Amino acid sequence: MSVELTGKYLGSKKIELTHEQSGSRFVTEAPKDNGGEGMSFSPTDLVAAAFGSCVLTTIAIVAERAGISVDGMHMRVEKHMQQEPRRIGNIPLTVHLPKALGDAERRRVEAAGRACPVHKSLHPEVQAAIEFIYDV
Repeated sequence: MSVELTGKYLGSKKIELTHEQSGSRFVTEAPKDNGGEGMSFSPTDLVAAAFGSCVLTTIAIVAERAGISVDGMHMRVEKHMQQEPRRIGNIPLTVHLPKALGDAERRRVEAAGRACPVHKSLHPEVQAAIEFIYDV
């Protein structure tokens, strides 16, 4: 299965991205430290967002199939750039889950989160630790 995404340069280091199947659009821009205005996601911000979103989505899929409620689940991810070579160096992710989950349910959702395709697609030198906290 493939998905087509297109991009159009808008000037001022801004790119309009389109998800062709749905027509959904949004704009990215260069980060402030590379001359952007900092008013939108940068491409590397999207990598961090994709990582966090993918972990939550994968957990939600597995939890739904298993009849596990993950209502209130949320995450926080940080993106830390490195300079040589310029790339993402560290994207620590914290996932907040319901405290009512039992030990078996916790093992299941944590395994699901670690199986997220974005996590598995990251360069091996990118630190992408996932911390699970049961406080929802």
